[in-house]
Amino acid sequence: MSRLGFRVIPFIKEARTAGEVTEHINAIGEKRSGLPYDIDGVVIKVNDLSLRPRIGENSGRPKWAVAYKFPPEAKLTKLTDITVQVGRTGVLTPLAVLEPVRLAGTTVRAATLHNIDFIKAKDIRIGDTVEVSKAGDIIPEVRRVVLSERPADAVPYEMPAVCPSCGEPVVKDDEAAVRCTNSSCPAQLERNLVHFASRDAMNIDGCGPAIVKLLIGQGLIRDAADIYKLKAEDVAGLDRMGEKSADNLIQAIENSKKAGLDRLIYALGIRNIGAKAASALASHFGNIEALFTAGEEELCSIPDFGAIMAEYTINFFSHPQTRRLIDELTAAGVVTKYEKSAVSDAFAGLTFVLTGTLPTMTREQAEAMITERGGKASSSVSKNTSFVLAGEKAGSKLTKAQALGVPVIDEAEFLGMCGM
Repeated sequence: MSRLGFRVIPFIKEARTAGEVTEHINAIGEKRSGLPYDIDGVVIKVNDLSLRPRIGENSGRPKWAVAYKFPPEAKLTKLTDITVQVGRTGVLTPLAVLEPVRLAGTTVRAATLHNIDFIKAKDIRIGDTVEVSKAGDIIPEVRRVVLSERPADAVPYEMPAVCPSCGEPVVKDDEAAVRCTNSSCPAQLERNLVHFASRDAMNIDGCGPAIVKLLIGQGLIRDAADIYKLKAEDVAGLDRMGEKSADNLIQAIENSKKAGLDRLIYALGIRNIGAKAASALASHFGNIEALFTAGEEELCSIPDFGAIMAEYTINFFSHPQTRRLIDELTAAGVVTKYEKSAVSDAFAGLTFVLTGTLPTMTREQAEAMITERGGKASSSVSKNTSFVLAGEKAGSKLTKAQALGVPVIDEAEFLGMCGM
């Protein structure tokens, strides 16, 4: 390849012993920071092609190759401030503002601090020098404080007593999260509407964060129902929006009315109710109205639906504003009845458990393909599990499946079973 003009990695080396492998990994690790590209590890392979079939493969990965991952690169920088973001469920998340530092190929200026318990456990204070790395070489995180560099005037951090977005009181729940108590909080509204329009929810193409922020800022929308009251002329005058873009958005909004009850329930942003739980609710109750009278016993009878999920569902549908929202969405023509879109019954009576990251599809997409074919997607492996669909970095579920003798398949095999 080099003779043909390709730029190749210069570190290929044949090793005869485990010691030589370790020696070569260490040598590459020492040169890592000086490379003109980013690497996160070294791959070790059996070089004799005739041995590879004899060594064999696990589901989705060869036994004749393994990846060694380097420890995350870590650097020191100064934490100049702690700001707070408000999420769509009202959770206040503290964010570390950092002096810019080059880390794993990008410039890092901020890192999440998760919650007040995390801050107290590491004793993080404004003005501290901190060690920062990237979890999985992706997400910036504060690993530790360099106490010897701490300024004399640094004081322990306390979460704000009121929401930085709306000024209403905040409370700490039993999950170490601090929440805004105002359901009409502007920050919550913006993130809730972005979630409502997102691909896995109502799938309103063109209604991303920037457009939602513009629509709220112009007073055109105050809740999800207002999205369905928009007209092309309302949108065309916004920044970066023309007549064609406005028409496309209005058409996408119209198309979303037929998204289905499962997507609608997920789009409502009920705490602890993800896409899978929303689909289970839609299938069990059949229409949105039934959820207003659903009781804990009936909710907990749904497979993989627990008491906490039931509590949040009942609480959400007990609020008068939920009643008003659903009435307005129904009046706008949004489908609120469940229509099962079965592709076939190929998986009838079969239970699948998913684990790890699939190469080309999300877990939600795979679960949808299972239910469309009459199967069931479960969250835990048991002797009654029909198949475990395993992707990259499969964990304890894969180990348990192998111990129980449950068949393990990869994405390619799964797609073949789906007739694709």
